[in-house]
Amino acid sequence: MTHPNTADPSNAHPPASSESLGVSLGPALREQCGGRLGPIEWFRNGWQHSGAATGFSVWNDGSGSSLDVMVKIPVGPTELEWTSRLAGFALGSASPPEAGSAAPASTDGHEPPTPLVLAAGSSVGNYDLAWLVMERLSGQTLAHEQDPSAVQDLIVAAADFHECAGEQCPIGQTPPPHEWERLIEKARHTARDGAIGDSQRWNEAIKRTQRHLTSLIARWNRRDVRTWCHGDLHPGNALRRPGARSASAARRNGAVLIDLALVHPGHWVEDALYLERLHWAKPERLRGVKPVSALAQLRRERGLPTNDGYAELAMIRRALMAACAPAFLEHEGHPKYLRAALENLEKALPQVAK
Repeated sequence: MTHPNTADPSNAHPPASSESLGVSLGPALREQCGGRLGPIEWFRNGWQHSGAATGFSVWNDGSGSSLDVMVKIPVGPTELEWTSRLAGFALGSASPPEAGSAAPASTDGHEPPTPLVLAAGSSVGNYDLAWLVMERLSGQTLAHEQDPSAVQDLIVAAADFHECAGEQCPIGQTPPPHEWERLIEKARHTARDGAIGDSQRWNEAIKRTQRHLTSLIARWNRRDVRTWCHGDLHPGNALRRPGARSASAARRNGAVLIDLALVHPGHWVEDALYLERLHWAKPERLRGVKPVSALAQLRRERGLPTNDGYAELAMIRRALMAACAPAFLEHEGHPKYLRAALENLEKALPQVAK
């Protein structure tokens, strides 16, 4: 699936609502950017459901130099805040920035682990609609790469993100509680109804999980919340900057993370396990990388905390996520995925049940 940062607009057929939004607001947006934003070619990919208008354009720095950019409107408050913050772009700037002037959030000379921001705002014209003008990253996402190092580069990008986000904003809030009980009860009803394969095995596995659920949830809720998690870490949300090559544990900027709408405070294993869970049915696509241990190693090398007992905490999270799988048949109902989730539940639960 192609990401709008890399899509060919000639192959896109925007619905009227998205097209009209971009067309109607484009002139005001260009005026708000001080004339530095060129004509916008709006498009919409079929996978987008938010109604956002996305387009390609060119940013002129006023001295004859230009940069290919992507324009997105509207964006949610979380995506606006974090995309701007990590690029070092100050929202509410009195004047448009020079092209490429957005400073890295880190002071160690590395570019930010997210796209550079040329302009951004929380309103355009008379409308309270947030928007972003970002560097356009060419090429395919890491999901389309055949390079065996792509998954490791994604983990490096996650470590970059965790480090940079932590430097920018200390966590002073508690994440909202997850509805584990409700989701697992819904999953058990699905198993009882025989709507999935291995229904009896599922029913027994979930019933055993529910016997230990109070303890599992309590132990998970006591996790050390000191990380801003990306929240949607997968190869389709990572691109390379032009000229960037594979990264290593010692060198950053092998990949850039996009789509920051789900950034939230949490424990770092949440990002690692999100990536792992997406590949339960096709673990070969991880190319031998174990996301939890790989990210733990990178964090240690950077001086970031990993917390004692993270392996057990990760196992608790695996059990809880796996037990919920039948509750999401519309998204995770493929028989191969459900079978893998059941196997993960049956493996994880005996290791953490107390």
